[in-house]
Amino acid sequence: MSVAAHDGGGLRSLLHDLLLFARIEAQCCVFAVAIFGGLALSKLLALPIPRYDFLLIWCLCVQALMLLTRIETADEALVICLFHVFGLALELFKTHHGSWAYPEFAYTKFWGVPLYSGFMYAAVASYLVQAFRRLDLHFSEYPSDVANLFAILLYVNFFTNAWMPDQRWGLATALVALMWKTRVDFRLGDRRYSMPLVVSFALIGFFIWLAENIATFFGAWRYPNQRDVWHSVHYAKISSWALLVILSFVLIARLKGLKASLGVPDGGSYLLSRLHLPKPDASRSEPPST
Repeated sequence: MSVAAHDGGGLRSLLHDLLLFARIEAQCCVFAVAIFGGLALSKLLALPIPRYDFLLIWCLCVQALMLLTRIETADEALVICLFHVFGLALELFKTHHGSWAYPEFAYTKFWGVPLYSGFMYAAVASYLVQAFRRLDLHFSEYPSDVANLFAILLYVNFFTNAWMPDQRWGLATALVALMWKTRVDFRLGDRRYSMPLVVSFALIGFFIWLAENIATFFGAWRYPNQRDVWHSVHYAKISSWALLVILSFVLIARLKGLKASLGVPDGGSYLLSRLHLPKPDASRSEPPST
Protein backbone atom coordinates (compact mmCIF):
# COMPACT_ATOMS: atom_id res chain seq x y z
CA MET A 1 0.00 0.00 0.00
CA SER A 2 1.48 3.32 -1.06
CA VAL A 3 1.23 6.19 1.38
CA ALA A 4 1.49 9.84 0.42
CA ALA A 5 2.53 12.71 2.63
CA HIS A 6 -0.15 15.29 3.36
CA ASP A 7 0.27 18.53 5.31
CA GLY A 8 -1.18 18.42 8.79
CA GLY A 9 -0.26 14.85 9.74
CA GLY A 10 -2.01 11.50 9.67
CA LEU A 11 -5.41 12.65 10.93
CA ARG A 12 -5.66 15.37 8.33
CA SER A 13 -4.58 12.91 5.64
CA LEU A 14 -7.26 10.46 6.74
CA LEU A 15 -9.92 13.19 6.70
CA HIS A 16 -8.75 14.26 3.26
CA ASP A 17 -9.08 10.71 1.94
CA LEU A 18 -12.49 10.23 3.56
CA LEU A 19 -13.77 13.37 1.85
CA LEU A 20 -12.21 12.25 -1.42
CA PHE A 21 -13.87 8.85 -1.05
CA ALA A 22 -17.23 10.51 -0.40
CA ARG A 23 -16.81 12.67 -3.51
CA ILE A 24 -15.92 9.70 -5.72
CA GLU A 25 -18.80 7.65 -4.30
CA ALA A 26 -21.16 10.53 -5.11
CA GLN A 27 -19.83 10.56 -8.68
CA CYS A 28 -20.40 6.81 -8.94
CA CYS A 29 -24.01 7.28 -7.78
CA VAL A 30 -24.94 9.98 -10.31
CA PHE A 31 -27.28 7.74 -12.29
CA ALA A 32 -29.03 6.42 -9.17
CA VAL A 33 -29.44 9.93 -7.74
CA ALA A 34 -30.86 11.11 -11.06
CA ILE A 35 -33.46 8.32 -10.95
CA PHE A 36 -34.49 9.39 -7.44
CA GLY A 37 -34.75 12.96 -8.71
CA GLY A 38 -37.10 11.77 -11.44
CA LEU A 39 -39.18 9.81 -8.94
CA ALA A 40 -39.53 12.86 -6.68
CA LEU A 41 -40.43 15.17 -9.57
CA SER A 42 -42.98 12.75 -10.96
CA LYS A 43 -44.59 12.52 -7.53
CA LEU A 44 -44.76 16.26 -6.95
CA LEU A 45 -45.52 17.66 -10.40
CA ALA A 46 -48.72 17.53 -12.44
CA LEU A 47 -47.53 15.65 -15.52
CA PRO A 48 -49.10 15.78 -19.00
CA ILE A 49 -48.32 12.09 -19.54
CA PRO A 50 -48.58 8.99 -17.33
CA ARG A 51 -45.98 8.93 -14.59
CA TYR A 52 -44.25 5.72 -15.64
CA ASP A 53 -43.93 7.04 -19.20
CA PHE A 54 -42.34 10.23 -17.86
CA LEU A 55 -39.87 8.16 -15.84
CA LEU A 56 -38.85 6.16 -18.91
CA ILE A 57 -38.18 9.36 -20.87
CA TRP A 58 -36.34 10.80 -17.86
CA CYS A 59 -34.06 7.76 -17.52
CA LEU A 60 -33.30 7.69 -21.24
CA CYS A 61 -32.40 11.39 -21.19
CA VAL A 62 -30.17 10.94 -18.13
CA GLN A 63 -28.43 8.01 -19.80
CA ALA A 64 -27.83 10.01 -22.99
CA LEU A 65 -26.60 13.03 -21.02
CA MET A 66 -24.14 10.95 -19.02
CA LEU A 67 -22.71 9.51 -22.23
CA LEU A 68 -22.51 12.82 -24.10
CA THR A 69 -20.91 14.62 -21.14
CA ARG A 70 -18.36 11.78 -20.77
CA ILE A 71 -19.39 10.95 -17.22
CA GLU A 72 -19.99 7.48 -18.62
CA THR A 73 -18.11 5.64 -21.36
CA ALA A 74 -19.71 3.86 -24.31
CA ASP A 75 -18.62 0.48 -22.90
CA GLU A 76 -20.24 1.30 -19.57
CA ALA A 77 -23.47 2.33 -21.30
CA LEU A 78 -23.63 -1.04 -23.05
CA VAL A 79 -23.11 -2.87 -19.75
CA ILE A 80 -25.93 -0.82 -18.23
CA CYS A 81 -28.22 -1.70 -21.16
CA LEU A 82 -27.44 -5.37 -20.55
CA PHE A 83 -28.45 -5.05 -16.91
CA HIS A 84 -31.62 -3.24 -17.99
CA VAL A 85 -32.60 -6.37 -19.94
CA PHE A 86 -31.73 -8.69 -17.04
CA GLY A 87 -33.71 -6.48 -14.68
CA LEU A 88 -36.79 -6.39 -16.92
CA ALA A 89 -36.78 -10.19 -17.16
CA LEU A 90 -36.73 -10.43 -13.37
CA GLU A 91 -39.43 -7.75 -13.03
CA LEU A 92 -41.75 -9.55 -15.46
CA PHE A 93 -41.40 -12.77 -13.51
CA LYS A 94 -41.72 -11.28 -10.03
CA THR A 95 -44.72 -9.08 -10.79
CA HIS A 96 -46.46 -12.02 -12.46
CA HIS A 97 -46.03 -13.98 -9.21
CA GLY A 98 -47.29 -11.09 -7.04
CA SER A 99 -44.01 -10.17 -5.34
CA TRP A 100 -44.70 -6.48 -6.04
CA ALA A 101 -46.78 -4.41 -8.45
CA TYR A 102 -46.87 -1.28 -10.60
CA PRO A 103 -50.49 -0.18 -10.18
CA GLU A 104 -50.46 3.01 -12.27
CA PHE A 105 -51.46 3.20 -15.93
CA ALA A 106 -48.78 3.75 -18.58
CA TYR A 107 -48.45 3.37 -22.33
CA THR A 108 -44.99 1.87 -21.88
CA LYS A 109 -46.04 -1.07 -19.70
CA PHE A 110 -45.38 -4.59 -20.93
CA TRP A 111 -47.23 -7.40 -19.14
CA GLY A 112 -47.82 -5.08 -16.20
CA VAL A 113 -44.21 -3.89 -15.94
CA PRO A 114 -43.22 -0.35 -16.95
CA LEU A 115 -40.13 -0.29 -19.12
CA TYR A 116 -38.44 2.29 -16.89
CA SER A 117 -38.14 -0.32 -14.11
CA GLY A 118 -35.13 -1.95 -15.74
CA PHE A 119 -33.17 1.24 -15.14
CA MET A 120 -33.33 0.65 -11.39
CA TYR A 121 -31.24 -2.48 -11.90
CA ALA A 122 -29.10 -0.58 -14.38
CA ALA A 123 -28.41 1.96 -11.62
CA VAL A 124 -26.66 -0.78 -9.62
CA ALA A 125 -24.55 -1.66 -12.66
CA SER A 126 -23.84 2.03 -13.26
CA TYR A 127 -22.49 2.40 -9.74
CA LEU A 128 -20.25 -0.65 -10.09
CA VAL A 129 -18.75 0.20 -13.49
CA GLN A 130 -18.09 3.75 -12.32
CA ALA A 131 -16.44 2.41 -9.15
CA PHE A 132 -14.23 0.06 -11.19
CA ARG A 133 -12.91 3.03 -13.16
CA ARG A 134 -12.86 5.87 -10.65
CA LEU A 135 -11.44 3.86 -7.75
CA ASP A 136 -9.08 1.79 -9.93
CA LEU A 137 -10.26 -1.47 -8.36
CA HIS A 138 -8.02 -4.54 -8.13
CA PHE A 139 -8.68 -7.85 -6.41
CA SER A 140 -6.56 -10.48 -4.69
CA GLU A 141 -7.42 -14.20 -4.41
CA TYR A 142 -10.59 -13.76 -6.47
CA PRO A 143 -12.09 -17.18 -7.44
CA SER A 144 -13.26 -16.09 -10.89
CA ASP A 145 -14.35 -19.45 -12.36
CA VAL A 146 -16.34 -20.51 -9.30
CA ALA A 147 -17.77 -17.02 -8.92
CA ASN A 148 -19.10 -17.17 -12.48
CA LEU A 149 -20.96 -20.39 -11.67
CA PHE A 150 -22.43 -18.95 -8.49
CA ALA A 151 -23.57 -15.83 -10.34
CA ILE A 152 -25.61 -18.04 -12.68
CA LEU A 153 -27.07 -19.96 -9.73
CA LEU A 154 -27.96 -16.73 -7.93
CA TYR A 155 -29.80 -15.34 -10.94
CA VAL A 156 -31.65 -18.63 -11.50
CA ASN A 157 -32.62 -18.72 -7.81
CA PHE A 158 -34.38 -15.34 -8.15
CA PHE A 159 -36.79 -17.18 -10.47
CA THR A 160 -36.97 -20.70 -9.03
CA ASN A 161 -37.74 -19.54 -5.48
CA ALA A 162 -41.30 -18.92 -6.70
CA TRP A 163 -42.01 -22.67 -6.68
CA MET A 164 -38.95 -24.19 -4.97
CA PRO A 165 -37.35 -23.55 -1.57
CA ASP A 166 -35.27 -20.38 -1.61
CA GLN A 167 -31.60 -21.29 -1.84
CA ARG A 168 -30.21 -17.81 -1.27
CA TRP A 169 -28.78 -18.48 2.18
CA GLY A 170 -27.00 -21.64 1.11
CA LEU A 171 -25.61 -19.96 -1.99
CA ALA A 172 -24.64 -16.86 -0.02
CA THR A 173 -22.90 -18.90 2.69
CA ALA A 174 -20.93 -20.89 0.11
CA LEU A 175 -19.99 -17.75 -1.79
CA VAL A 176 -18.85 -15.95 1.36
CA ALA A 177 -16.71 -18.95 2.25
CA LEU A 178 -15.15 -18.96 -1.22
CA MET A 179 -14.51 -15.21 -1.16
CA TRP A 180 -13.52 -14.97 2.50
CA LYS A 181 -9.90 -14.19 1.64
CA THR A 182 -10.68 -12.01 -1.38
CA ARG A 183 -9.83 -8.36 -0.89
CA VAL A 184 -10.65 -5.35 -3.01
CA ASP A 185 -7.88 -2.79 -3.43
CA PHE A 186 -8.86 0.78 -4.36
CA ARG A 187 -7.08 4.08 -4.93
CA LEU A 188 -7.79 7.45 -3.31
CA GLY A 189 -5.48 10.06 -4.74
CA ASP A 190 -1.96 8.70 -4.31
CA ARG A 191 -2.89 6.22 -1.57
CA ARG A 192 -4.25 2.71 -1.88
CA TYR A 193 -6.56 1.00 0.59
CA SER A 194 -8.06 -2.48 0.79
CA MET A 195 -10.99 -4.21 2.47
CA PRO A 196 -12.66 -7.65 2.38
CA LEU A 197 -14.78 -7.97 -0.75
CA VAL A 198 -17.68 -9.62 1.09
CA VAL A 199 -17.88 -6.63 3.44
CA SER A 200 -18.20 -4.30 0.47
CA PHE A 201 -21.08 -6.43 -0.89
CA ALA A 202 -22.92 -6.20 2.44
CA LEU A 203 -22.40 -2.44 2.69
CA ILE A 204 -23.63 -1.79 -0.86
CA GLY A 205 -26.64 -4.04 -0.25
CA PHE A 206 -27.49 -2.06 2.89
CA PHE A 207 -27.36 1.28 1.10
CA ILE A 208 -29.46 -0.04 -1.79
CA TRP A 209 -32.02 -1.17 0.80
CA LEU A 210 -32.11 2.39 2.16
CA ALA A 211 -32.57 3.63 -1.41
CA GLU A 212 -35.38 1.09 -1.91
CA ASN A 213 -37.24 2.57 1.05
CA ILE A 214 -37.02 5.99 -0.58
CA ALA A 215 -38.10 4.58 -3.95
CA THR A 216 -41.18 2.83 -2.56
CA PHE A 217 -42.06 5.95 -0.57
CA PHE A 218 -42.16 7.87 -3.86
CA GLY A 219 -44.22 5.10 -5.45
CA ALA A 220 -41.64 3.59 -7.81
CA TRP A 221 -43.32 0.26 -7.07
CA ARG A 222 -45.33 -1.23 -4.22
CA TYR A 223 -44.99 -4.36 -2.16
CA PRO A 224 -48.22 -6.09 -1.08
CA ASN A 225 -48.04 -4.58 2.43
CA GLN A 226 -47.64 -1.08 0.94
CA ARG A 227 -50.79 -0.99 -1.19
CA ASP A 228 -52.82 1.09 1.26
CA VAL A 229 -50.24 2.65 3.59
CA TRP A 230 -46.50 2.93 3.06
CA HIS A 231 -44.34 0.81 5.37
CA SER A 232 -40.59 0.51 5.42
CA VAL A 233 -39.17 -2.37 3.44
CA HIS A 234 -38.30 -5.37 5.60
CA TYR A 235 -34.61 -5.53 6.50
CA ALA A 236 -34.43 -9.07 5.08
CA LYS A 237 -34.38 -7.46 1.63
CA ILE A 238 -30.81 -6.37 2.37
CA SER A 239 -29.74 -9.94 1.61
CA SER A 240 -31.56 -9.88 -1.73
CA TRP A 241 -29.84 -6.68 -2.75
CA ALA A 242 -26.44 -7.93 -1.56
CA LEU A 243 -26.90 -11.03 -3.74
CA LEU A 244 -27.89 -8.85 -6.68
CA VAL A 245 -24.74 -6.79 -6.12
CA ILE A 246 -22.67 -9.98 -6.15
CA LEU A 247 -24.35 -11.08 -9.38
CA SER A 248 -23.74 -7.66 -10.94
CA PHE A 249 -20.13 -7.55 -9.79
CA VAL A 250 -19.30 -11.03 -11.09
CA LEU A 251 -20.83 -10.27 -14.48
CA ILE A 252 -18.98 -6.96 -14.83
CA ALA A 253 -15.71 -8.56 -13.72
CA ARG A 254 -16.27 -11.32 -16.28
CA LEU A 255 -16.91 -8.82 -19.07
CA LYS A 256 -13.74 -6.94 -18.17
CA GLY A 257 -11.79 -10.19 -18.12
CA LEU A 258 -13.07 -11.09 -21.59
CA LYS A 259 -12.07 -7.67 -22.91
CA ALA A 260 -8.60 -8.06 -21.46
CA SER A 261 -8.18 -11.54 -22.97
CA LEU A 262 -9.23 -10.22 -26.38
CA GLY A 263 -6.87 -7.29 -26.11
CA VAL A 264 -9.72 -4.77 -26.17
CA PRO A 265 -8.82 -1.53 -24.34
CA ASP A 266 -10.93 -0.69 -21.30
CA GLY A 267 -12.56 2.63 -20.52
CA GLY A 268 -14.54 2.90 -23.72
CA SER A 269 -11.78 3.82 -26.16
CA TYR A 270 -12.51 0.82 -28.41
CA LEU A 271 -16.18 1.63 -28.87
CA LEU A 272 -15.71 5.38 -28.79
CA SER A 273 -13.36 5.19 -31.75
CA ARG A 274 -16.10 3.47 -33.72
CA LEU A 275 -18.93 5.70 -32.56
CA HIS A 276 -16.86 8.85 -33.14
CA LEU A 277 -17.48 10.05 -29.58
CA PRO A 278 -14.90 11.86 -27.43
CA LYS A 279 -12.94 9.81 -24.92
CA PRO A 280 -13.72 10.25 -21.19
CA ASP A 281 -12.01 13.26 -19.68
CA ALA A 282 -9.03 11.89 -17.79
CA SER A 283 -9.11 14.84 -15.40
CA ARG A 284 -12.61 13.89 -14.28
CA SER A 285 -12.16 10.18 -13.59
CA GLU A 286 -9.58 7.72 -12.44
CA PRO A 287 -7.79 5.49 -14.95
CA PRO A 288 -9.60 2.20 -15.56
CA SER A 289 -8.51 -1.13 -14.22
CA THR A 290 -8.28 -4.18 -16.40
